Amino acid sequence: QDVCSSLEILCEDSHTGVKVWMLYTVFEDVDIITRSVKILNGGKEELYLTKVFSACLDMDNRDFDAVSLHGSWARERQIQSVPVSHGKFSVESVRGESSHQDHPFMALKTKGTDQDQGEVYGMHFVYSGNFKATVHSDQFDQVRMTMGIHPEGFRWKLLPGEEFQAPEVVLVHSHEGLGKMTRTLHDFYRKHLIRSVYKDQKRPILINNWEATYFDFNTDKLISIARQAAELGIEMLVMDDGWFGKRDDDNSGLGDWYVNEEKLGESLQDLIQRINGLGMKFGIWIEPESVNEDSNLFQEHPDWVMRIPGRNPVRARNQLVLDFSRKEVVDYIFEQICKILDLGVEYVKWDMNRSLADVYSCAAKDQGNVFYDYVLGLYDFLERLVQRYPNILIEGCCGGGGRFDAGMLYYTPQIWCSDNTDAVDRVRIQYGTSFGYPVSSVGSHVSAVPNHQTGRSTSLKTRGVVAMAGTFGYELDPGMLTEDEKQEIRSQIEQYHRYAPLIQNGRYYRLTNPFVSEAGAWEFVSEDQKEVLFQAVMLEIHGNMTVNYVRLKGLKRDCLYQEQTSGRVYAADALMETGIPLPTAFGEYQAYQYYFKEVEES
Repeated sequence: QDVCSSLEILCEDSHTGVKVWMLYTVFEDVDIITRSVKILNGGKEELYLTKVFSACLDMDNRDFDAVSLHGSWARERQIQSVPVSHGKFSVESVRGESSHQDHPFMALKTKGTDQDQGEVYGMHFVYSGNFKATVHSDQFDQVRMTMGIHPEGFRWKLLPGEEFQAPEVVLVHSHEGLGKMTRTLHDFYRKHLIRSVYKDQKRPILINNWEATYFDFNTDKLISIARQAAELGIEMLVMDDGWFGKRDDDNSGLGDWYVNEEKLGESLQDLIQRINGLGMKFGIWIEPESVNEDSNLFQEHPDWVMRIPGRNPVRARNQLVLDFSRKEVVDYIFEQICKILDLGVEYVKWDMNRSLADVYSCAAKDQGNVFYDYVLGLYDFLERLVQRYPNILIEGCCGGGGRFDAGMLYYTPQIWCSDNTDAVDRVRIQYGTSFGYPVSSVGSHVSAVPNHQTGRSTSLKTRGVVAMAGTFGYELDPGMLTEDEKQEIRSQIEQYHRYAPLIQNGRYYRLTNPFVSEAGAWEFVSEDQKEVLFQAVMLEIHGNMTVNYVRLKGLKRDCLYQEQTSGRVYAADALMETGIPLPTAFGEYQAYQYYFKEVEES
């Protein structure tokens, strides 16, 4: 069955022989158009492409504001809205990745547009490298919005007869505000981009040992964590950084993808079998794109790294970047990683803890191709991984959310949202992330307190509610939990199993703006509108506070809904027009979770 139709518009330069196809694809089941360009050198001389934008949208200025997502490490995807005026406003990355700092997304909205009303025109780039999105108003008050590969560092050599295919931009329009734009993008990515066997499956609840042990672990510690986690109902152990080479800190070992059996105390296969014997799956952390100078790989192949001849390289996080624009480098690392995954690994956390700098390939005939070829090398590695291990769940990561983009979603159905696991910060980070990405793609875990990034303490309930608005898992040492906390985790896991289909596939609604409201609140509604999950976190507490009423959305008018814990019955219109009063419980950062079901007529 056809799900889309494509239009190709051919433009030709009679002088040079260059042909450009503007490609538009319209999808039948979701209000999305994708846009890209293909360029053919039909002449007799070689050409250099120095600027290739995949999409351009021209329209009259309707007093637009430009919405974008900015941030930094541990503070990704914060919301920004600026008026469109004369002069250019751009968001961009030249870090070799989509980046923590800016995001390959831009939307134009009319004045007064909110979550439920107003016109929105959005662009989202399906690419994981350097990008640029620009909007400006010209002398005639017409607006142009463009998006594509960043021109800086891009000079693609095109020989006669060769083609260049630019990445796609997803175009979305909503006349029902930012919320409708969000749900359209969520539907599109779930139906037409994410392709893992886990796309429609409940993800396993995992525990990652990183914040419990950092580099200091062995088999006994891992088995202890796994045994206690299994007793709580956790389904997978993920062994994080430190299991390979001579890796006891971040100064050495990257690139040497062989198991440090002396550190573990046994073979990886034995460890996996013992974890599986507890009824748990086993996952592993890798960082294939980087290398430490203190490693066997670097000593044997110093020319395999990105560095400018004669200059000292940038050693971010004490590591260098491997030249993934070279096939032999990708092939070698792929073979080494496969030897590990063949032992029975069922989950991979793919990390990349620095951006690209000193971008120079000693093997490249033209340095203007290196940035783009690097991304193609990354995609080639991931595609082979997906084809060879179709049942492995791959989670993308780049120092947290530094490469959370639609290009990676094609290979990794979930991406670690941020290295910042603080529940209060995560409310805002996940709010911004929700503008473009389905909740099923958002890696989110309950971590220990005081939080390792902020030092803030929040209740286990609050951490659980926030993490449940994502793939859900744990980053802590279960041996440090009290019996009451263990019982609460068992309850959280039971709730997640109950709510997972609704969270993963339901319609997502942002109910408040946590950047300006005293509460962060959101909601999941089943497609048939019979089930509703409401979640909220109080972000501020004051003496003698007024009550925060949070209005629900997306319910059936003139119907009744019963809250399943209290048994209370509410009219849908009352929930949507008046809302739920959040109790002003004593203490900071209280969380609330209500599950409603439609009352069937008797």
